[in-house]
Amino acid sequence: MSDHARVKGHIVTRTVHIEASRAQVWKALTDPEVMAKWFGDSVEFASLEPGATGSIDWDGYGSFPIEITEVAPDASFGFRWSGIPAEKLDEYSTHVRFTISDAGTGTDVTVIESGFDTLPGGTRYRRERLDQNREGWDVELDELVLLLEGVTQ
Repeated sequence: MSDHARVKGHIVTRTVHIEASRAQVWKALTDPEVMAKWFGDSVEFASLEPGATGSIDWDGYGSFPIEITEVAPDASFGFRWSGIPAEKLDEYSTHVRFTISDAGTGTDVTVIESGFDTLPGGTRYRRERLDQNREGWDVELDELVLLLEGVTQ
């Protein structure tokens, strides 16, 4: 595992090292069936290309719509997503970008979530969303590491 996610300005970022191949990490970040094992309870999108839409669902929390913004195989993957359960993306959405790179015998994964500075609702709401998502990336990326390194809980 790595350090916790950090907030700088209106951006959340975290890097984790995973003892897995770049191809395995890429699949875990972009294949809805594998994503659902570490990120959400259900993931779906129409296709793996910019402009494709879908959702990430969490039992007990709702459905969060997404739109894929970037697909660079084995390098980076990005999407906009709603920060609150919704039917479609709206002014409450932020942008998530994963980058992957070789690191020793494994792969480093960095997530950067931005767009909090443009959210409606004022400073307090923006800070709450930043803090919630920072905590969320700690949990979700830890689950990704455990999944890909074959660690059982």
